[in-house]
Amino acid sequence: MSMAARRGKPKIRPPRKLGPDTSIKDTWTKLANAIREIQNHNASKLSFEEHYRYAYNMVLHKHGDQLYNGVKGLIAEHLDQLARDTIVPTFPRTSGSSSRGAEAIERAMEGDRFLKAVKGVWDDHTGSMRKLKDVLKYMDRSYTTSAGVPDIYEVGLTLFLQHIVRATPIHTHLIATLLSQVQLERDGETITRSTVRECVDILLRLSINDSNVYLADFEPEFLRRSADFYKLEAVTMLEKGDSALYLRNVERRLIEEADRTAHYLSSMTTNPLQDLLVEQLLSPHLSAILDASTGLTSMVDTEKVGDLRRLYTLLLRVPENIGRDALRLALRIDIEERGKAVNQSATETPDNDEDPKGKGKAKESNALSSALRWVQDTLDLKDKFDQLLAQAFGNDLSVQTSINEAFQSFINATPRAPEFLSLFIDEHLKKGTKAKTEDEIDQALEKTIILFRFLHDKDKFERYYKNHLARRMLYGRSASDDAEKGMVAKLKVEMGFQFTQKLEGMFTDMRISSEGATTFRNYLNRHGALPFDLSVNVLTASYWPQAIAAASTCTFNSTLAVATSTFQRYYDSRHSGRRLTWQGNLGHADVRVRFKARTHDLNVSTQALVVLLLFEDVDELSYEDIQAGSGLADAELGRTLQSLACGKFRILLKTPKGREVNPGDIFAFNDGFTCPLAKIKIMQVASKVESPREREETQVQVDEERKHVVEVSRLRRTR
Repeated sequence: MSMAARRGKPKIRPPRKLGPDTSIKDTWTKLANAIREIQNHNASKLSFEEHYRYAYNMVLHKHGDQLYNGVKGLIAEHLDQLARDTIVPTFPRTSGSSSRGAEAIERAMEGDRFLKAVKGVWDDHTGSMRKLKDVLKYMDRSYTTSAGVPDIYEVGLTLFLQHIVRATPIHTHLIATLLSQVQLERDGETITRSTVRECVDILLRLSINDSNVYLADFEPEFLRRSADFYKLEAVTMLEKGDSALYLRNVERRLIEEADRTAHYLSSMTTNPLQDLLVEQLLSPHLSAILDASTGLTSMVDTEKVGDLRRLYTLLLRVPENIGRDALRLALRIDIEERGKAVNQSATETPDNDEDPKGKGKAKESNALSSALRWVQDTLDLKDKFDQLLAQAFGNDLSVQTSINEAFQSFINATPRAPEFLSLFIDEHLKKGTKAKTEDEIDQALEKTIILFRFLHDKDKFERYYKNHLARRMLYGRSASDDAEKGMVAKLKVEMGFQFTQKLEGMFTDMRISSEGATTFRNYLNRHGALPFDLSVNVLTASYWPQAIAAASTCTFNSTLAVATSTFQRYYDSRHSGRRLTWQGNLGHADVRVRFKARTHDLNVSTQALVVLLLFEDVDELSYEDIQAGSGLADAELGRTLQSLACGKFRILLKTPKGREVNPGDIFAFNDGFTCPLAKIKIMQVASKVESPREREETQVQVDEERKHVVEVSRLRRTR
């Protein structure tokens, strides 16, 4: 066994007890002097073991109260001295809630000096307390536990609270200086953040009534002062009338205050302070911000995406969705106002029902341009707000709903919206439009579907679309069959099979007619050829628009009658129980006409051909003669004669001259007609845009169809 093992473990010797010649009074006197030396930073001269023994013996001999209370007194005495000598002389002399320039710099420096003095006293005091805690360790372990009192270090903190932080007038100056430093920084001055942070930490460390001094004394006053400051700032900034500038300031303040609580105030203040900013800067001023001359409407006009994004982000901070709802309402009002302007521009073009001055063609062109412009303006407006929705409003579904509601409102405020939309599609799908790629056409049609979704009167749109589609198909004006079928497919996706069933039936009729042309040619080869080429489209009446399917009076001359009879026999040979009704108003013909100067190939409507054939043997006919020979009704005859005698290419001459055709007019074949073109297309005068009278008729028909739908619905409910 080693020597160390034989000796055993060394023993800790307890402090020596008081001798017979050592009194408690003397012990306390020596200990008190030692404590003062510690407080005066002379601890290096002292014997830790000796003074620890003094405190130990006092507790051991039942004098713990004297020791405990005596130390408290010495601490309080020392703190009072530090307050008088170190803190009070640094009280800031300047005052005022707002200052600039040299005065502000002086306030910042005085405040910093005062706060550093408080921090210096705190460091002095806590340093002394840590040393005292070591000397009085036995007292804390034995006496304070049995007596149910705080240990000496906690007593030191409490005394610091009582004699420094909450002592008059230090407390007043401390809170005021902290608030002043914050305000100086808000005003743009530079402060020493670390000094403020150190004093805030002191307040957070000191407890009072189950809280801390920061929450009890500083934060309430800080929030109150902040509310007053930002309330005044809001009024001042709003008086400038610049919403974008105001919002930038709000955003800056929110960032600054978040940074402030993160760096030298408490994070516990972050949420209350941010809520306060919203309460003072945003919540009471939503209308002023949105409705100002530089508010939402101006931002949209100038496409200030950044300002709009900031507006949206800030209004989201307003509690209970009040800010978002205000934005949604303002957006809806703004869009509806813009929509009213679009609607107004569309209604400024006069209707062409009456044409006393012979300007019907110009009016017709203006009416069509107005209809197309209405759709394009609406699409441009929708594109604008779709972009803003994505770039500024974060594709917020509630905001999107408000935008869609606004478009639905102003689009349906235009009774002619279904007609305009169908005309726009017609313009993109027919031949002769400005050169566009298939992608451009498809993109335009895709956008029209968006507007179609907003329409209430989709049945009215169907009527217009069917009419326009029929004309494109029958007159060979469709630019692309694929585009036509693609558009119908889009409508089918939106509305279902029933909505497009008749439209698809029209395509089927045209396809079958095209396939039957070969069969008809074979029939003619077997039964004798016709003097001219004949192409016939056989249409199912229930598929096509009523205006097209309705019987049309037109008297064919003998040559044409032979051709129609031949086709009738061919058709009867293939189908039984079907009746054909010839629609002269839907066809067209290529006819070679000999004039004095030269011969021209004219492309005219079937009705125009019937009228021209009347002039084969005569040079001049009256309106009444032409009507008797053609069998055309007044409206159809008037349009036909206008196209032949009043248009760009005047195949007939009218007496008296003028653009209007009236009973009693005389018409003569224009034998002297000249034109550099060998082939001439003479367009039938026809209205693309409905007149008021035609719109009334359309509405009556739509209402009648709706009545049947309502009656069927009621019958189903009854069953």
